[in-house]
Amino acid sequence: MIITDLADEVARGVESLGGRISETFFEPVIRLGVTGLARSGKTVFITSLVANLLDRGRMPGLVAAQEGRIEAAFLQPQPDVTVPRFEFEEHLAALTGPHPHWPESTRSISELRLSLRVRPSGLLAGLQGPRTVHLDIVDYPGEWLLDLALLDMSYRDWAEDALNRLAHRPEAQPYLDQARATDPDAALDEPVAQALARSFTAYLDTARGSGSYDCIPPGRFLLPGDLAGSPVLTFAPIPEGAGRRGSLLREMERRFEAYKAKVVKPFFHDHFARIDRQVVLVDALGAIHAGPQGVEDLRRAMEGILGAFRPGRNAFLTRLWRGRRVDRILFAATKADHLHHSQHARLTAIMEALTRSARDRAQFAGAETAAMAIASLRATTEEMREHDGQQLPCVRGRLLEDGRQAAFYPGELPEDPARLLAPARQGARSWLGADYGLMRFAPAPLALHPGDGPPHIRLDRAAQFLIGDRL
Repeated sequence: MIITDLADEVARGVESLGGRISETFFEPVIRLGVTGLARSGKTVFITSLVANLLDRGRMPGLVAAQEGRIEAAFLQPQPDVTVPRFEFEEHLAALTGPHPHWPESTRSISELRLSLRVRPSGLLAGLQGPRTVHLDIVDYPGEWLLDLALLDMSYRDWAEDALNRLAHRPEAQPYLDQARATDPDAALDEPVAQALARSFTAYLDTARGSGSYDCIPPGRFLLPGDLAGSPVLTFAPIPEGAGRRGSLLREMERRFEAYKAKVVKPFFHDHFARIDRQVVLVDALGAIHAGPQGVEDLRRAMEGILGAFRPGRNAFLTRLWRGRRVDRILFAATKADHLHHSQHARLTAIMEALTRSARDRAQFAGAETAAMAIASLRATTEEMREHDGQQLPCVRGRLLEDGRQAAFYPGELPEDPARLLAPARQGARSWLGADYGLMRFAPAPLALHPGDGPPHIRLDRAAQFLIGDRL
């Protein structure tokens, strides 16, 4: 096994080095990772970004587009033929068709290559002709990033941590009762192992459906893909035991280690370790609406996700010999169109506060970070409404439930993010003296002019931060 592992590592290293040499000296490649937890808007972000890079009329914040240096953009086959292609055309049709609707959310990893023909700027403009820059967009669930923390954990460490976290969740009580009634030193009984895995997965699914952001790995339990039902996903946290050979506990440990070796490590080597730019999408408004526990869950989940990154500067020799590091990370609070623009600065401040420790670590390692409030596809318009003698800043849109037009005032976010984060850390059950609403809007019917992509909020500024320096 050791010899096989060493051979695999050598083969990966040679292949990776060859790819880096080609990219460094010939056509540059930007590998942009797009991640976020469920309902954060990854699919819509990628679809709108690509559409607006193909038709750049709404991208004045992207300097190369504003200066007219992007001569052409086109989609071409991705280099990795083993990864599913991101279904851009299908998703764009869902958003811009005669009956617009939100596309299906991310269920697995996918990739898309967009090639840009760009004229150089500055002194090189008159000496060099246009060059081709490839943008490889890698879409993957944020829940998978949490799995990387498992590489440094034993099964018993993970099980103890998971059971301690579940003890504070009322919806986890059915699973906890089942786990506590299980003898970890009993002989392995496959139906018992399967029942435990199903019950644990049911809790994770219920927690996610109720708006909880307390994500306990393994992430593939919620997004199993073709691994559904396999032994590598048939384990669960159970109490400590002696761990005798042939026991349920020993088999749980074996499957946990197999999950790390067969699922987590390949994802890290084949996809995650090759990313050099990253955007993390966050449904901060959804967490605020869920209450203080939702905000604290989100903060902890973000720390777990961002702890997986390997930030740092991608200097020439560093990138050539030691592989890529994530040298730019954007933390984007999505669904900014659910708020009046007068509150966008407050949403950005909350995003900065939620990710403060992770951003500090990344910046110390040499990576650039930024936070902003965006809407990948603008689904609302703004208006002022009078209520009790006051003018309230509202948004109007088409309700997702029944298609009716409605104006909505979500409440006023605090100027100081500590008014949200402090009660969340202290375990408050509700917001005192405040109420933050959340309305679910459907995409609005669009009539796009030639050369214009879908309407958005600050998607051009996000693109400038992520790739503008390479164009």
